Amino acid sequence: MKTSRNFKNDRINIRLSGTAKTLLERAASIEGKTVNNYILNCALERAEETVRKHDTLSLNARNSEIFLNALSGDISFNKKLTGAFEEHSRWVINK
Repeated sequence: MKTSRNFKNDRINIRLSGTAKTLLERAASIEGKTVNNYILNCALERAEETVRKHDTLSLNARNSEIFLNALSGDISFNKKLTGAFEEHSRWVINK
């Protein structure tokens, strides 16, 4: 049976005001967590939210229709792109 260990080797150090530290200690206490766990959990939740917002495209009905029409429409390549495809074929695909 394979076991995995979650080693915590990385660190982040921050400096903060006394007021901010007191607020974090109070919030951590209310949630029954250590200050470190509270800060880590909050930071990870926010990081996941930030990444999700970055990776997600939200469109209203009008823009969604425009986007889908653009995807399903005919495509045409300009001369530069056609040349790049041909160059790629010569150097990569036909090797």
